[in-house]
Amino acid sequence: MAAADLSARTVSAARGLWLPLAVLALAGLVALGMSLSVGSASVAPEALWAVLRGEGDALSRTLILELRLPRSLSAFAVGGLLAVAGALMQVLLRNPLADPYVLGLSGGAAVGALAAMLAGLGGAVISGSAFAGAFLSTLLVFGLAHGTGSWTPARLLLTGVVIAAGWGAVITLMLALSPADRLPGMLYWLMGDLAYARAPWPPLALLAAVCLLLIPAGRSLNVLARGPLQAAALGVNVRPLEWGIYLAASALTAMAVTTAGSIGFVGLVVPHMLRLVLGNDQRLILPACALAGGTLLVVADTFARTMIAPEQLPVGVITALLGVPTFLYLLYRSR
Repeated sequence: MAAADLSARTVSAARGLWLPLAVLALAGLVALGMSLSVGSASVAPEALWAVLRGEGDALSRTLILELRLPRSLSAFAVGGLLAVAGALMQVLLRNPLADPYVLGLSGGAAVGALAAMLAGLGGAVISGSAFAGAFLSTLLVFGLAHGTGSWTPARLLLTGVVIAAGWGAVITLMLALSPADRLPGMLYWLMGDLAYARAPWPPLALLAAVCLLLIPAGRSLNVLARGPLQAAALGVNVRPLEWGIYLAASALTAMAVTTAGSIGFVGLVVPHMLRLVLGNDQRLILPACALAGGTLLVVADTFARTMIAPEQLPVGVITALLGVPTFLYLLYRSR
């Protein structure tokens, strides 16, 4: 009887983990299909299916396979990267208001990437510079907010906002000193732009690799979310785990920024909404954030390029319209 009960509990636990992920994966596929079909030139479902099977006319294949598919996959990857980075920062800082955009990680990554761009350096150096900027922001927030050894939501929020404002001032200075012919493109990129995202596989590979590495550490992350002292008392090696979160969150944010610019509030909205529905088990929340964040940004990008078609809005505008009310609501609840 005991073995049967244990087997039933194991099956129930596995179903509890995989069923929400399957639903989110299905939602992601629907969002990707919608993004491939909708635009200034609509594609009928049968024509889309024909192209995906390797058939269809040349114009449809070019539109879907060379223009929309890379952009949609890049949007999915960037959304997943930002959502997972936000979930990790919220575990590390034990604050639901933590987010790569609010805490200045996106700003630091943007400063690093812009500096490399202005210096005329290549793609790998741009990614490395963005990672250095994001990692520096993480250390500043963590170190300054820690202060005398205790964190409060107000201290974390104030530290992150000040650091983000500082990076914003540096970005403004860099834009003021930039050549006039490069200024419009840089400004549009800073608002979040997926129009030139043509290489989705590196961010997708990073997203999959980080999730695969972090899911086995889900139990330790669950304990760390209660505090480092409790985690250490329960046998968790806290310091290496914290450094792993620093590096993972910085790398995720840097890759997202170099792919699509500075897109805010995805890392705030998605983890919070998922925790309301799924609980706070990191073994489920992290892969769910990857799927839900990707789905959210695909939908937001579809709206951004269809609302005033043939003109396109920066996708960061759409995410800000979603994120600002959510941020204010969380701030109100944290009083």
